[in-house]
Amino acid sequence: MSLPPQFLDEIRARVPLSRVIGRKVVWDQRRSNQAKGDWWAPCPFHGEKTASFHVDDQKGFYYCFGCHAKGDALTFLREAEGMSFMEAVELMASEAGLQMPERDPRAAERADRRTELVEVMEQAVRWFRMQLGMGVAEEARAYLKRRGLDGAAAEQFGIGYAPDQRQGLYNALRSKGIAEALIVEAGLCAKPDDGGAPFDRFRGRIIFPIRDARGRCIAFGGRAMDPNARAKYLNSPETPLFDKGRNLYNVGPARAAVAKGKPLIVAEGYMDVIALVRAGFEGAVAPLGTAITEDQLRLMWRISPEPVIALDGDTAGLRAAMRLIDLGLPLTAPGQALRFAFLPEGQDPDDLIRAKGAPAMSEVLEQSRPLVDLLWKRETEGRVFDSPERKAALDKALGDAIAKIADKDTRDHYFQTLKNLKWELFSPRRRDPQPRAAQPSQQAWQPKGMRGVVLPVAPVASTRASRLSSPGADEYSAEDMIEAMILAICATHPHLIGPVEPRLERLEPQDSDRAQLVHDLLAGTQSQAGQRALESIMAEPHVKAAPAILRPQDENSAGGILMNALDRIEARRIAREEIARAEAEIEGLADEGLTWRIAQSARARQQADSPSLSDISDLGENREALSRGLKAALENEIWRKPRR
Repeated sequence: MSLPPQFLDEIRARVPLSRVIGRKVVWDQRRSNQAKGDWWAPCPFHGEKTASFHVDDQKGFYYCFGCHAKGDALTFLREAEGMSFMEAVELMASEAGLQMPERDPRAAERADRRTELVEVMEQAVRWFRMQLGMGVAEEARAYLKRRGLDGAAAEQFGIGYAPDQRQGLYNALRSKGIAEALIVEAGLCAKPDDGGAPFDRFRGRIIFPIRDARGRCIAFGGRAMDPNARAKYLNSPETPLFDKGRNLYNVGPARAAVAKGKPLIVAEGYMDVIALVRAGFEGAVAPLGTAITEDQLRLMWRISPEPVIALDGDTAGLRAAMRLIDLGLPLTAPGQALRFAFLPEGQDPDDLIRAKGAPAMSEVLEQSRPLVDLLWKRETEGRVFDSPERKAALDKALGDAIAKIADKDTRDHYFQTLKNLKWELFSPRRRDPQPRAAQPSQQAWQPKGMRGVVLPVAPVASTRASRLSSPGADEYSAEDMIEAMILAICATHPHLIGPVEPRLERLEPQDSDRAQLVHDLLAGTQSQAGQRALESIMAEPHVKAAPAILRPQDENSAGGILMNALDRIEARRIAREEIARAEAEIEGLADEGLTWRIAQSARARQQADSPSLSDISDLGENREALSRGLKAALENEIWRKPRR
């Protein structure tokens, strides 16, 4: 039905927005200014303790600074109360004392028909509830008792019983004067193809009423008592009241619980939801016999910005989670996230709670993982990435997946997270052989035209503890110290990380704590291992001897030194790899070609090493000692030919 804009403006003007929303929230009187129509409260759309939800009566709009929910009175009634647009308008018009415009006769007829169907459904609820107390339901009551459900639980959830009779419900409703057509249209009975009398859809089943967000019964779910029944669970068919892809079991009470700070938990079935609610997890819902749909997902997000999907710990549960990845990725955005909690294998929430209690379920929920972790698991688990083609295939699969995300910021964060995970997968910690101590007394083998090794001079007091200043300093010690300087500069000047990010990724420290520090610097995170590594680095004598690099005000100096240090460590590693390859090819004496290759490698490294350590910072009296010690340690190991 089309309504005149003037009518909508009139009802908005007559009914203050704070009156509509005030029924669902508790205003923060300290922040609110009633005289100016300025109101603040905890947001009814997501659980929080602070008053970040703002209502402006003068403008007629609300906005949450936490989940970014916004709209007017009609929007609020639709999203918070689950009303249709026309239902919201009717309620507002009633409060405003205005007559609704003339409606389309056919639309009015459909609305009246739905009202009649709701009454039929409520009559059926009462009849099913009464049957559960009869002798015919003894087996059903025993089953519920075994599942830990007493009379209070049955009352809370309206659980009933459908006797194994062909027309038990049909005759009961007809005796109350309800038309046969309404009974069939409500989905309670089915009419045979041969035109005979309708028969009950639910027979010999425990009955669970399914209610909409406003608490109206719109359908039923039935659990068969006969183990040989063709369907263990049976739901009402699609009706004018019920669309199973647009509703959730227990959605109304769950929404109220989430507004009070409870998490929204999505389980698989009715018994799981009931067990969760009874254990204190009142924000539990379940899809209605099908995989979660896009409409159900959007309904979840209207209740909570981060529902937790609690899946059974079996193959079917994992498959359901994997299917949900492709559904959720295009829709995910700030305030629209998903987390996944996997129960122990072979158990559902009901099993776990009955076996180990609510604390065990809380532990499972606390270990829930975000959607990006599930995406990574799907694309990598059980696969080997030992070739460029396989790695490229992984890149393509992940790229195609995150390309579906509409929100740019969310897409960028997914990209960064997956990039970090790939770095961890493809950059295992190197296990270099035990470094050999340099032996100054041995005659160092050198390419043609190169001079002897320059031994380090004795260090002064402030650098005596430095490994570079010792006669035993070797190639690995030198690399370790340059690596420490690189990490110290990046930690002190984080703005320098961006331009050198790819080179920092290739650093691959041998020490696991330093490797974690590299990860933290790239990802902008903090970890205990990374902090431990940073504290150790900052205590190194050669780092403490270079305060000018580490002072935030010395940005230009630090940037130049960082680039030079990266050049040095990369050239050094390339040279070592080239010499290792050359040594493997030596058969007898080295020929001229091999000598030329080593000389070229030496020249490249010499160019990288040409700036002395004195360029790094003002080291005062330590400058010469550290510079000469560095050169000696680097040259001593890399150019010494192993004895045969």
